Amino acid sequence: MAFLNNNKAALLVLVLSIFLIITIAESRPVFHVVATKAKAVPACDTVLGVTKGDTCFDIAKSFELTTPEFDAINPNINCAALFVGQWVCVAGTA
Repeated sequence: MAFLNNNKAALLVLVLSIFLIITIAESRPVFHVVATKAKAVPACDTVLGVTKGDTCFDIAKSFELTTPEFDAINPNINCAALFVGQWVCVAGTA
């Protein structure tokens, strides 16, 4: 009985050794690990207080920003619900 357990242990060691050798020989990880890059946090250089009648599009246009640029530097703005006095970023980096 002890001989049978030793054979199983030896077989397990052999299989793991072969697995390790193949992994090293292939020079790549067996389990694919993907490194993710942290998303950049927008930095605002200039802000504007919203006045009555302002829209995101009008503000972006007056500061020569495209809609995607405006959205990138104002990720948490709900353009459908702007309110008077709300601060929006009009110059910065995303």
